Amino acid sequence: MGAEYKVVRILEMVRPKETGGLEKYYRHTIKTKGGTILTVDVNESDFTAEKAAPILSKKATEADKVLGL
Repeated sequence: MGAEYKVVRILEMVRPKETGGLEKYYRHTIKTKGGTILTVDVNESDFTAEKAAPILSKKATEADKVLGL
């Protein structure tokens, strides 16, 4: 986990695929360094520490930039 955010909660979710059937994804609730709380959806294939960390970090950084406007 980077210093840009803290993971508050992770929910396993299911949604219909466009091609039929279902797919799992993970909804992360994070709190950014600037205090913004947001949710970020991560596909099941990206649900590893190595793959999810850059996704969450990018969203946290962008949220704090928007907060600073």
